Amino acid sequence: MRLLSDVFAPYIKALNAMPRVVLGSIFIITIGYNIWSKVALAVVLVFFVVFFNAFQGVREVDRVLIANARILGASERQLSTHVIFPSALSWILASLHTSFGFALVGAVVGEYLGAIHGIGLVISTAQATFNPNGVFAAMFILAVVALTAEVVLTWLENRLIRWRPNAITEVHI
Repeated sequence: MRLLSDVFAPYIKALNAMPRVVLGSIFIITIGYNIWSKVALAVVLVFFVVFFNAFQGVREVDRVLIANARILGASERQLSTHVIFPSALSWILASLHTSFGFALVGAVVGEYLGAIHGIGLVISTAQATFNPNGVFAAMFILAVVALTAEVVLTWLENRLIRWRPNAITEVHI
């Protein structure tokens, strides 16, 4: 809906310009030291990355494909679920590959700011006691989590976007 896009675009861009890491301390004050303040910070960090990619993915849907679906009698709901969402899904999944690292950073920063337990607390404690092994161990755990999430996202992407053509292979003449 172009009208909603034009109305809300300046507000969304203004919110995107905010330094979202600073919200971590506000979340801890309002939500508490529990996991939900860390989840809120992670969500806030990745929301705009995924949102703008999904928005662009919807805008990039082939207009001829939409027109053909309408000619064939597709309702607005069918158009959304069978044409627009599948077309934007590759954009959304690509943004999830990028934004998962931001989510980990958000969770660790949230734990670093104030936590009862977690990897961020381990890093903070290891730094305070001049223990580089503890810092590197926590970073290694984060790397394993990130790589595991990447494998899961790639598997999910391959399952959800089966219609996508394979990569162009080199042609020998």
